[in-house]
Amino acid sequence: MSVQRKGLGRGLSALISDAAEPKSDARSDKVDIDRITPNRFQPRRTFDETKIEELAVSIRDQGIIQPLVVRPRGDTFELIAGERRWRAAMKAGLSQVPVVIRETSDHEALQLALVENLQREDLNPIEEANGYRRLQEEFQWSQEEMAEKVGKSRPAITNAMRLLTLPAEVQQEVVSGNLPVGQARALLGLHSDPLIVSSCREVIAKGLSARETEKLVRHLKSGRKRRREASWLLDPNLRVVVEEMQRTLGTKVRLIPRARSTKGKIEIEYYSLPDLERIIQSITGNQPQP
Repeated sequence: MSVQRKGLGRGLSALISDAAEPKSDARSDKVDIDRITPNRFQPRRTFDETKIEELAVSIRDQGIIQPLVVRPRGDTFELIAGERRWRAAMKAGLSQVPVVIRETSDHEALQLALVENLQREDLNPIEEANGYRRLQEEFQWSQEEMAEKVGKSRPAITNAMRLLTLPAEVQQEVVSGNLPVGQARALLGLHSDPLIVSSCREVIAKGLSARETEKLVRHLKSGRKRRREASWLLDPNLRVVVEEMQRTLGTKVRLIPRARSTKGKIEIEYYSLPDLERIIQSITGNQPQP
């Protein structure tokens, strides 16, 4: 059995309704809850225990309305979808749970688990971003394909995946809920990991809003640029070198140091093509060919 990729975007409800039809590879049943194991491909890494407890209360009262989706694994069953319901059912003290049993390969199970979870709204932003990355790496899906399958816009997926470029400490603050995703996206405007981390701590300590974080980032970027451009002025030896180059070349010269490095660039201005030729002759000592 092969899963049609165009059907994955329909979500768990379509998966359940398809499985409820009499097919050779899917059947409904009840199984012992201790014979079910978690999904190895589950993108969700954290579960809100308060919400699990609330769901357990509902299950004690109403039972499980939507079956879990599982696949056979020897004498046990591995979850494809429904881990929150499975955890809540254990808290509720159920010994058996309703399931839809489907025969799927590892490849298909990963697709189903990722797409079903990414269609939900309760993944934290880093889990969501990692889910998109796995779809991209495992199945070579483009961002346009992922947008179609999970029902989200391509810019939303792009912005989500950009969070994975943040330092690990900052990502963890997003996972824990200490750093809202709007503030985290604003910090992406900084291009130094130590600066991002220190700014993250400041945002959390001061409780800055997304707009205030954007203002902080603009301030840090403009101040850092000015410091870098003018830093050579603080070194008298470098200042002498620049002044000598300007006298020799007859034009404006600037040193642009590289951040956290002894390297940098020399910027030499010219005002016309003949002026450029003159400067090159001054540097190389070569006369133009007749």
